[in-house]
Amino acid sequence: MDPEAFEPFFGNLPVDPYIKGDYRLRRLSRFKVTEDAIVKMPRGYLFQPKEYNPLVGGIKREFHELEDELVNFGMFQTLLSIFRDFCSLDSGAEIGVHQIRTTCTPDNFGNPAPEGIHSDGADFVCIYSISRRNIQGGETHLYKNKEGSPVFNKILCSGELLLINDRKFFHYTSPVQPVGKSRGHRDVFVLTSPSLLMDYSDNDG
Repeated sequence: MDPEAFEPFFGNLPVDPYIKGDYRLRRLSRFKVTEDAIVKMPRGYLFQPKEYNPLVGGIKREFHELEDELVNFGMFQTLLSIFRDFCSLDSGAEIGVHQIRTTCTPDNFGNPAPEGIHSDGADFVCIYSISRRNIQGGETHLYKNKEGSPVFNKILCSGELLLINDRKFFHYTSPVQPVGKSRGHRDVFVLTSPSLLMDYSDNDG
């Protein structure tokens, strides 16, 4: 895959309304694995208990969905297929796809993981790095437990992919700051299975 081909799709991301500072931009959609395809599902809301996300857990979070042009992009569908195959997902399994840009300025560093060292409450988590523009930092760490030292740490360069067993490891990514006085950003896809998205009931509207 060519990560640069994904970059144009990151130019129109809405601000994540649940994080203070307006430095994180985000879209989110969910997909279902079938016998011979990966199909986009209706919009749902993201919900994580506070034990997994002490910062914004326990609330229904709603995000704009991935744009149709990206969903129909052949390379994007290949990315989901690779994730499905590596995780040996069964038919009917769900995949959540977070499209995230973390921005930074000399006066406002960006925090890719404001909740700190955490797990997502999924089975599998995949971080696929699209680009790092004018930034330093943003090193991804894996931990056996929250109190211990990291057992893995690496800055994910463009095109690198990290697949995490979310039941066995906690993860964290350090803040990013710009190189010099210009703005910078870090673009990634984060894939999870299960999707962690819930259906809207009749009462939710």
